[in-house]
Amino acid sequence: MTLRRLVLLLGLCAATVTPRVAGGASAEADPHIGDVDDIMGILWKHHLHEYEHERYNVYGQFTWISSFKLPFHAAYSNLNGSTGSLSNKFEHSFTGTVTAYAGVRLWRGAEAFYVPEVLMERPLSNLKGLGGAIQNFELQKTGGVAPKVYQSRFYLRQTFDLGGTSIQKISDPLQLQTRVKSRRLVFTFGNYSVLDMVDKNSVSGDLRRGLFNMAFLTYAAYDFAADARGYTWAGTAELYLDAWAFRFVHAVPPEHPNQLQLRYDFWKYYGQQVEVEHGHLIRGQPGAVRVLVYRNHENIGTFADAIKSFGPSRNANTCTDFHYDSANVGAPDLCWSRRPNTKWGVGASIEQTLWRDIGIFARGMYSDGKTEVYSYTSADRSLSLGIVGRGATWRRAKDFAGLGYGASWISPVHAEYLRRGGIDGFVGDGGLRSGAEEVFEVFYGINVVGSSWLSGDYQHIVNPGFNRDRGPVDIFGARFHAEF
Repeated sequence: MTLRRLVLLLGLCAATVTPRVAGGASAEADPHIGDVDDIMGILWKHHLHEYEHERYNVYGQFTWISSFKLPFHAAYSNLNGSTGSLSNKFEHSFTGTVTAYAGVRLWRGAEAFYVPEVLMERPLSNLKGLGGAIQNFELQKTGGVAPKVYQSRFYLRQTFDLGGTSIQKISDPLQLQTRVKSRRLVFTFGNYSVLDMVDKNSVSGDLRRGLFNMAFLTYAAYDFAADARGYTWAGTAELYLDAWAFRFVHAVPPEHPNQLQLRYDFWKYYGQQVEVEHGHLIRGQPGAVRVLVYRNHENIGTFADAIKSFGPSRNANTCTDFHYDSANVGAPDLCWSRRPNTKWGVGASIEQTLWRDIGIFARGMYSDGKTEVYSYTSADRSLSLGIVGRGATWRRAKDFAGLGYGASWISPVHAEYLRRGGIDGFVGDGGLRSGAEEVFEVFYGINVVGSSWLSGDYQHIVNPGFNRDRGPVDIFGARFHAEF
């Protein structure tokens, strides 16, 4: 190997492991990006990889999260044979994920992405007993301690430029480096998460380097259509008009609540969302405001119908349709109330960079609260806010730190259903003294070497499962995250 080729190879390796900017900020915001530009510019000139308009890219990540839940007080757990309580004893939970991201340019404006992933997990209490404040956002409704390989994403994106100013898109997972116009039309079709398209918050969005709790992944009350892993088949249309963006997503729901199998009669059963976004600058610092409305039409049970239809012969033990295996024969069950129903919600969010390395965010959503959870958490209303930043202020530019507060509520009819012993997805203690489920979280992530971080985390959760008869709960966490 010649010295020239060796230098180019080392340059490619260095560019690959250089950390990306926190929260999706522009390449120019990273003080280390100049070195990468120099290296990548050399490689581009020698035709090893096109830099200005990437023809392909490959990225990867590994994340391990451990959670340690301390014992807590509970007036009762799984009362009368219910099965939705968080254990009040010490528990250890973990997740491990390995993800590969591959993107390729097909023709003018067309990009394809394929993302296989491996997951291993052990949730707290079989993922029961927490509503909108599940302590680890990586947890899925299906999984086990043995690693499972699956396809998380496989989709095509087509962009049509409509004019305006030129915008540089940097290379990243699910993004080829290229230039687009500020006015453009984008269509996406295939297998992906609805959250790849909407509520793309650059401050709190990347939880693998940020806050741990699912309350900060998106609106906790946002029951977006997805399988048990959080993905679906969908079509998305986006219109960008300078500072404005308009999005519409039509997605496939699961066949049964919180299950892996999707149903593909997508004009009969579906999840739809419309989002309007406006970007702005305040004293030269970027920010955004988003409004999101979703509407699901699914084979879904209502709490009022479940309560109304309850009788000695209508409990989970006698229903032949999908149910949550409760042994509480004296409780109503959603199994008896499922039919084509509509669920809707509306939310708003803001994000704002305060200065170069520090950003704040806030989200709030109101869902109708009439129907069961079908794909996400059991919350009917939610609020979250927080601050996340890098450590340049204290001379640790590659470290991350943040704190957040999240609160979730359920509707009166939802509370009555749980009070009578019913189970809804993740929650159901057999009884209920209703209260807001709240989480306070603080974390710090130390850059270990290159693109790897070790983080410590503390969460304090009040009224787990929206139940004032249980808790509070203290959870300590640790995370190792590496990117390549």
